[in-house]
Amino acid sequence: MRLTPRKLMIAVVAALATVSPALAAGPEDATSISAATDYHLGLGDKLRIEVYRDAQLSQSVQIRPDGKITMPLLGDLEANGRTPIELRDVITKQLKDYMTNPVVTVIVVETKAPVAYVMGEVNRPGAVTLGDEQLTVLQALAMAGGLKDFADTKNIHILRRTDKAGKKTEQTISFNYKEALKGSTPVYLSPGDTLVVPD
Repeated sequence: MRLTPRKLMIAVVAALATVSPALAAGPEDATSISAATDYHLGLGDKLRIEVYRDAQLSQSVQIRPDGKITMPLLGDLEANGRTPIELRDVITKQLKDYMTNPVVTVIVVETKAPVAYVMGEVNRPGAVTLGDEQLTVLQALAMAGGLKDFADTKNIHILRRTDKAGKKTEQTISFNYKEALKGSTPVYLSPGDTLVVPD
């Protein structure tokens, strides 16, 4: 059987689709897959920020509880929630006021596992680690040893702090334990959430 250029192209495209669905999906889909899996910096993460050919600007820093880092010349910069590439771009842009074509690299040296807190009528109140996968409220309650006898299962709530455009707000999210056991839509915890179980 003789392979024509058209048949050869179809065979190559089919092979690529089998090997890498992200490539076959097209550049737009591949970008969205990459963005969804990029690491986002969190509180307590330790970073090494290298500014090419400038030892004084190159720094080892840790993201503070307020979500910021401090850089020479630039002062405080918001780092929490950004990807290393986003932080690199912010630093590069601001350094252009002080130098020509700065080359910046952001290296994540050490990550601190994000946590949420469970308090109130549970057997083991305290911090629960949010691993790589999202943690539901039911899972967090199980990690806290379950509910005590007099827990008010209808009025459990999550306190979530948000920071929009530099304005910090606290949001309260209601959670009904009995409805969750019946299979209602799972409620996921975010880093820094406080899960309150009243009596």
